[in-house]
Amino acid sequence: MTVTRISKTHTTLFKLINPYHYQLLSISNSFTKIISPSPFSTHIPFNNSQHADIAHGLISIFTKSPFSPENPDLKRLAPVLTTNLVETVLNNLKSWKVAHLFFTWVSNQHGFRHNGYTYTAMASILSRARQNAALKALALDFVNSNCSITPGGLGFFLRLLGSLGLVDEANILFDHVKKRGLCVPNGYSYNCLLEVISQASSIDLIEMRFQEMLNAGWEINKYTLTPILGAYSNAGKFENALNIFHQMLERNWVDAHVFSILILSYSKWGEVDKSFEFIERMEDHNLMLNEKTFYVLVNGFVKESRVDKALQLFSKMQKSGFGADVALYDVLIGGLCENKELEKALCLYSEMKERGIRPDVRIVAKLISCCSSEEDMLQLLAEGKEDMDEGAAILLYNSVLKCLINVGLVDKAHNLLRTIMGDKTDSGFIVKKHLEMNIRPITSCFGTVIEGLLKTGKFDMTISLIKDMIQIGCKPDILIYNNLIDKLCNSNRLEESYELLRDMEDLGLEPTEFTHNSLYGCICRRENVAEALELLKRMRQHGHVPWRKYSTLLVKRLCTRRKVVEACNFLHDMLQEGFVPDIITYSAAMDGLVKSKELNRALDLFKDICAQGSCPDVVAYNTLINGLCKAQRISEAENLVNEMVLKGLVPSVVTYNLLIDGWCKVGAIDQAMHCLSTMFDLEREPSVITYTTLIDGLCASGRPDDALKLWEDIKGNECDPNRITFMALICGLSKCNRPDTALVYLRKMEEMEMKPDSFVYTTLLSAFLSNSNMSKAFDIFKEMFDKGIVPDEADKNHSIVKEATLKLLLADDITSSSVKALIAEGKIPSINLSNFGSEGQS
Repeated sequence: MTVTRISKTHTTLFKLINPYHYQLLSISNSFTKIISPSPFSTHIPFNNSQHADIAHGLISIFTKSPFSPENPDLKRLAPVLTTNLVETVLNNLKSWKVAHLFFTWVSNQHGFRHNGYTYTAMASILSRARQNAALKALALDFVNSNCSITPGGLGFFLRLLGSLGLVDEANILFDHVKKRGLCVPNGYSYNCLLEVISQASSIDLIEMRFQEMLNAGWEINKYTLTPILGAYSNAGKFENALNIFHQMLERNWVDAHVFSILILSYSKWGEVDKSFEFIERMEDHNLMLNEKTFYVLVNGFVKESRVDKALQLFSKMQKSGFGADVALYDVLIGGLCENKELEKALCLYSEMKERGIRPDVRIVAKLISCCSSEEDMLQLLAEGKEDMDEGAAILLYNSVLKCLINVGLVDKAHNLLRTIMGDKTDSGFIVKKHLEMNIRPITSCFGTVIEGLLKTGKFDMTISLIKDMIQIGCKPDILIYNNLIDKLCNSNRLEESYELLRDMEDLGLEPTEFTHNSLYGCICRRENVAEALELLKRMRQHGHVPWRKYSTLLVKRLCTRRKVVEACNFLHDMLQEGFVPDIITYSAAMDGLVKSKELNRALDLFKDICAQGSCPDVVAYNTLINGLCKAQRISEAENLVNEMVLKGLVPSVVTYNLLIDGWCKVGAIDQAMHCLSTMFDLEREPSVITYTTLIDGLCASGRPDDALKLWEDIKGNECDPNRITFMALICGLSKCNRPDTALVYLRKMEEMEMKPDSFVYTTLLSAFLSNSNMSKAFDIFKEMFDKGIVPDEADKNHSIVKEATLKLLLADDITSSSVKALIAEGKIPSINLSNFGSEGQS
């Protein structure tokens, strides 16, 4: 790590800060080993046997079990305590707990006061022991002690805090000693602080500290920029990281560690190609990744499904002289198997055997699961069976079963499993002979085959296999039962599903919420209300909740079949069982009531929902508003909209569209236009349905000019008119005796490749005939027959075409001749004029 490299590089700096580096050799028999204290020590080389005796005495007292703070020797030694002596004792206590006990005892002795060196000695012990809470408390105690500390000692303390991720504590400590003048941090202190902050990837904080360091006039070096590079990289801010990298490159400060930071970060963020690019740049600088980094990157590349780059990196690793273990081969072979690259996986498999690395059963299992032929499986099994125990054999069997299932050989997998179970029938599969081992399949083997059988719809075979599975003493798990019950229920085989439910309960397996809801879904699809309620009682006893999608489905189906009363009764009974239907289910019932002309009952149900404490949503309100508008009870609909707003719900565009349609239907076009204004005021963007409804309403109210103006507004509001909008305008203008204008929009509609319905032509035809414009009427008439869009006899507009035919026959000679010509060509059926009464005879 960068911190370690800083300490080694700045050895001379440490000596300037602490000229008293030493190794203390004990003189007592129990003090025979060399003591290596913190580099920030206040010890002075000495030959004082009394000092050593005192230290030895204190160590003996505190390590003796049980320890007693009332030991008279402690009272005798307390007055002679010094910071040098305390540091010596701390550095020779093996247990962090004992060291902490000693430190605390010393702190409570009258006249003694810790200094920066005793604190850092204790901090070093807690850091090595990974005691976060204790180190955090020690840092706070140090802050409150007002001890002075050297810049080097401060940096050392900060790094100890950083090693346990105590970034906030490190920052508090730094600010405290700086603010109170207990230390003047130097460049090394700042570098240590930046190193700590970089671990938290706090970009704002590290930038602030870096600027603070520059403002203080301290010179930056590689150990300053490296943690900043790390912080940017860990946060995925690669543009900033590369900027720092290039600055370091210009100053020849880039080393293998700097490259590794970028490479690992790119890998972490899934930028495999970028990561590999920097690996190659690193090689250009004659630098090499270390073994640990290679391992991390290979795993990361495979995780990102970039096995190609992982293999390239693996090759570089081998050329660098690093060896690979079974775990690394396992990762690479697993990645290749996931990609169905069996040949490459087998090459790696052969390579590891050649290198004397014995593949474990997991690797063989992965290879088998990737095989596409029985021959490949047999070869792998033959090679992997050496010294194989029963557990390994089962794992390999399961791999073979999975492989067969994956390639679609479900029957073969089923036969193999039965062979393993002891079935004497010839399965046509010889894998078992190659293992030559008597084993009993476990639940996972059955689960593999059952999953394959269920996917291919072999339900009867699955049921039989489960029964035989139980007979040989292998208990199916809940997942097997749930999958089978769910598949049977989806195939409407409810009775068999109930039998399986009883079987699993007999085995001591408790049904899950999924089990019950599989059954519940089948019952709801059958529309069996009584049985659904019976199952709800059972679910309540188990603490399971019915899924709303099934309850809603049942209600919708009942309403579709006009069994609205039964649907409402079901919701009531469901409530009695303790299950409150959600608003979506209630909305389905209200919609059914509205469609069945039971609007008042829908309103009563809505009131009941609110009384129960449920909160109707916008969809529920829209359902009722739709019903009220269709019943021309528009004022009540408006009251519901106001109620929505009071309850904090925001009316949707659909809400306003329903109101607008309601006002238009009763001829109150001004109120409808007011709704449009309200939508703009509330910043609710009108939809094409909004404009279509209003255009139709304005034309129906004899205001075609307003309709045309609104048409222009559609474009201004970036809402393109659709086919329905065009037809509404064309028909509306025709009915307002503006057929020429309507014809213009018909042609625009056709230019946009929108096909109008036949009633558009009949409406336009009627308008031209009413204006006695026989020429244009005939053009529309002929166009209808040419395009084959004439309404059939079942269509109410068919009579309009017949009447138009008669009128055109009785028109001027040119028009009449043109119609007769169409009849002669067979495009228009011959018209019997007698069918039209006296007018036809005149």
